[in-house]
Order: sequence, then structure tokens, then C-alpha cells
Amino acid sequence: MKFTAAQIAGILNGTVEGDEDVTVSKLAKIEEGSKGSLTFLANPKYTHYIYSTQASITIVNNDFVASGELSTTLIRVESAYKAFSQLLEYYNQVKMDKTGIENPVFISKSAKYGENLYLGAFSYLGENVIIGDNVKIYPNVYIGDNVTIGNNSVLFTGVKLYSETVIGESCVLNSGVVLGADGFGFTPNEKGEYQKVPQIGNVIIEDNVDIGPGTTIDRATLGSTLIKKGVKLDNQIQIAHNVTIGENTVIAAQTGIAGSTKIGKNCIIGGQVGIAGHITIGDNVKIQAQTGIGRNVKDNETLQGSPAFNYGDFNKSYVYFKNLPKIMERFNIVEKKLDNE
Repeated sequence: MKFTAAQIAGILNGTVEGDEDVTVSKLAKIEEGSKGSLTFLANPKYTHYIYSTQASITIVNNDFVASGELSTTLIRVESAYKAFSQLLEYYNQVKMDKTGIENPVFISKSAKYGENLYLGAFSYLGENVIIGDNVKIYPNVYIGDNVTIGNNSVLFTGVKLYSETVIGESCVLNSGVVLGADGFGFTPNEKGEYQKVPQIGNVIIEDNVDIGPGTTIDRATLGSTLIKKGVKLDNQIQIAHNVTIGENTVIAAQTGIAGSTKIGKNCIIGGQVGIAGHITIGDNVKIQAQTGIGRNVKDNETLQGSPAFNYGDFNKSYVYFKNLPKIMERFNIVEKKLDNE
């Protein structure tokens, strides 16, 4: 798909300086720009590239003043960075504006769906599935019985939704996401063998939640595993049964959260964090990467280490951790002197 400089300026409410009819069909970094590409200049450190870039169109700030000859057409805007982000969003919407049902797919007779559905090939819709308007379901997606999906949500290739899962509006589930598989519930019998505890709850994802590739969220034993609105989950995160994650909390990759833990709103949790089960983490908590949480956490705490403790105390203690061999060497010298006295 090609766009002229005039069309792009219209989308961004900018002004063209150069050839209004020049066309672009791809995006590029300013240092890698080639003919037919669109780029932008926002960071002054990259200004020198504008004189050598081969990009056909470059978005710049209104106050940009060229000090040399340019071969690229300029689009002047109030903020080049924001304008380019806006353009990326627009481009993504155009690219993903698919509708219709491909073949082959399986749609149960009791399934219902709204307007402008895109259903990719080899997808499966189980009994009593309800899908809202403008939903995009890419190929090879499995949607089990009694699943509900809200308006404007997107399920990328290979997503698996087990029965009774509820997805809100404007959610994004990336490839390989699995929601509603059985929680890790087993109990030992008198022989020491582990017997499965039936998991009959579900998973509820509220509105505006993004879930990264390979993330898994287990169904509750009873009740619901709940991900509240605005939560953003990175890749390869494991969330166990009956966990609750509060509004607008963000969690980085490879974090694991054990069963029945409650996490508050507006928390920031780094990568590879381990969180034990049956604890409560308050609101506005910050947890540094690779931290191990095994206790309740109050609102507004910042934690690091395993087991975790206050972030400031951790940094002070680390000064001693890294110098411990030298400190012990000095201690041994002092101890020997005292013994000889």
C-alpha cells in the first residue's frame, strides 16, 4: 500500500516541503532509509543522517532548519516523534483491517458473532461462543465452549482459549497465549500418589489488556482467575489459578505467580520475578527483576533481592556483598593480631 506525502501530511496535520506526490510504501530508520521509505527525525543526535538518507519522506519538527542540501521531502509537524507514533498506529490499523471468514474453519451452530468479524483459516469456535463486533481472530486459534470475547479484541495465530474463558473489549492476545488450562492442583493420597483436584473455575480478562506471546493463565479451582482492566503482560509469564492482578499493573517476561496471590493496581514487576502463593501485594508496588517475593507486600514498596527486601537497603547492602572477600580478609588479619596479644 502506497501513500503520498500529501496524504500523510493530511493524516498528521502537517505541511509538506518538497514533492507532495512522492510515494512511500514502507517505514525505515533515518540512517537506513531507502527510496520509497518514510522515516522521521526527532533526536538531534541523528540530525546528520537527514543529509544522507535516501528515504523519500522524512517527518521533522516545525522548528527544524536545514544546514545543507536535502534529497528527501519533509513533512513538518509539531512533534515528529508523536507524529511518527501516530502514523505507526494508523499503519497498523490499516494492515490489520481484515474482515470475513476464511476456509476451512469450524463454527458450531450455537456460536454467535457480531459485525466485521475476521476469522482466519483452521480456527475453531465451540458451543455457545459469543464474539462481539470488530473482533480479529487469526488462523489456528482454538476457542472452547462458552467463551465470550468483547468488541475490538484481537487474537493472533495459535491462541488457545479453554472453555468458559471471558475476554473483555479491546484486548490483544499474542501468538501462543493459553488461557483457562487447568491450574496445578493435586493432592497426595495415602499411597503418596498425587490425585488431580478438578479445576472448575474460569479465567476473566477485563478490557484493554495486552498479553504477550507464550503467556499462560490457569483457570481457577473455584471462582475466577482475574486480570483487571489495563493490565499489560509481557512474554512467557505464568499466572496460576485464582490469582488476581489489579488495574494497570505491568509485568515483564518470565515472571511466575503462584496460586491465589492478589496483586494490586498500578504495580510494576520486572522480569524473572518469582511470587509465592497465597500472599497479597499492595498497590503501586515496584519489584525489580529476578526478585523473589515470599511475603505480603504493603502499598508503595519497592523491592529487590531474593528473598526480597527494601530496594534502598538492598543497594546499600550490595556494597558489602561485593566486597565481602576483602572484608573477611581484613577481619581475619585483625583476629590473628588479637589472638597474638
